[in-house]
Amino acid sequence: MGNAEIAQTLESYAALLDLAGAGHYTVRAYRRAAELVRETPAPVADLVRAGRVRELRGIGPGIERRLQELVATGRLAELVELEREVEPGLVALARFVGLSSQRLVAVGKELGVRTADELREAAASGRLRELKGIGPSTERKILAGLSRDRTQPRRGLTLNRARALAAAIAAELDGEVAGEVRRWRDVVYELAIVTTTPPDLGRSPLLVAVLEPGVAVTVEGIPVEITVAEPHAFGTALVRATGSAEYVAALGELPDAPSEAEVYARLGLPWLPPELREAPVREAPPLVAVDDIRGDLHVHTTWSDGKASVAEMAAAAIERGYEYLAICDHTPNVRVVPGLDADALRRQAEEIAEVNERVAPFRVLRGTECDIRRDGGLDLPDDVLAELDWVQLSLHAGQREDEMRLTRKVCEAMKHPAVRCLSHPKGRIINHRPPNALNLEAVIQVALDHGVAVETNGLPDRLDLRDEEVRLCVDAGVPIVCSTDAHSVRGLGNMQLSVATARRGWATAADVVNTRPLDEILRR
Repeated sequence: MGNAEIAQTLESYAALLDLAGAGHYTVRAYRRAAELVRETPAPVADLVRAGRVRELRGIGPGIERRLQELVATGRLAELVELEREVEPGLVALARFVGLSSQRLVAVGKELGVRTADELREAAASGRLRELKGIGPSTERKILAGLSRDRTQPRRGLTLNRARALAAAIAAELDGEVAGEVRRWRDVVYELAIVTTTPPDLGRSPLLVAVLEPGVAVTVEGIPVEITVAEPHAFGTALVRATGSAEYVAALGELPDAPSEAEVYARLGLPWLPPELREAPVREAPPLVAVDDIRGDLHVHTTWSDGKASVAEMAAAAIERGYEYLAICDHTPNVRVVPGLDADALRRQAEEIAEVNERVAPFRVLRGTECDIRRDGGLDLPDDVLAELDWVQLSLHAGQREDEMRLTRKVCEAMKHPAVRCLSHPKGRIINHRPPNALNLEAVIQVALDHGVAVETNGLPDRLDLRDEEVRLCVDAGVPIVCSTDAHSVRGLGNMQLSVATARRGWATAADVVNTRPLDEILRR
């Protein structure tokens, strides 16, 4: 059993656990395990047989037992049982149209409805109104949700979850990921796959309901557009399925070609990175790439709320080919997690110095994610801030303050001579907290006046600054920092999300601070 098959089984198991009402953290653990298995270069089945699978960070005893069963028998008995017990198709349709899962499952049982077509017919014929609690508004909601003119679901997927899910579906269908995921949108409302093999959607454990020919739904209620292309026109289908409707329309009639490169060549256009295929664009500058990044300037350790030590984070950064890494643990004002005061930062400095002796010429930078206090002051004394190699400035409390007060406080804090970068300026948490009222134009002016960079944070539920805001900074000449805000070794992998967001904002390597060598980072 190969890694792809093991990962797909874990993904299916996580999906069914989600449907069965298992805890959020349990479902997330199995989804992360699926991603980990998919990314592991060594055969995971061999690690399982050798009793070494728990050497993979994130594999605990419970998941190890499931893997042992899977490798030994080729199946998970509990997965088979869950498939019999739950109604994945109805739950997926409920999430897609925005109804309670329990309600739609009950409707399905009462009316004998199991598919989208049956549900559509029941709503159109008025049979739904025969049920207690189902009125005209619910009926209209179901019909609108199932129509071809679908509106966006109320809640999308974060980019990391969408990427993992799309990759699993693409592997299952022997296809390529397209659409919003390939464009690296921060929130994904619809998946798209292009393949040359007609899929059997009724047999997919990841696509649990079929809306119409070529459109299925995942457990999360996310629609998946599946395009089946002839090999000689695969590139044409990929261009069409990747770009936004506005972008594709602006290209005009597309010639048939087996690759994207040939499509663009026949159109007389340079190939355009997928990240920029939102609005009509003919060409773009050479965008920053992950390989341009020389270090991560915002990570956490066990000194604060991280899961790895300074040495562990440094070793992981070295494995990624970095030249430097800034340890930026929290300060006390955050309150909800441990924060480092002046004494703690100086004790941490001793540990950093010891690590630097072992890892030279790689360099661990002494840094901080220094909080802005309610009065606008910084959460560390000036003499400590002056000792540090890198000072990230952050606002955690007070995200709901009005624009004037919030902007004044942040801008004053940015003027401190020790500050090098403003972290996650808009304070959003995707699907949970909207952006704050910070006036970005005012921030840009202060950044230019005082030589402060602005971060695009790679945490999947932040991606802050977002693409349009990065573009404003790039156009104004404000340097961008692509950081992960990693709280674990695994979190360093989110650099690809940060860089993709910067690319969507038209950032080149010259616009990004941490594409520069160490001596430039240390130079004020």
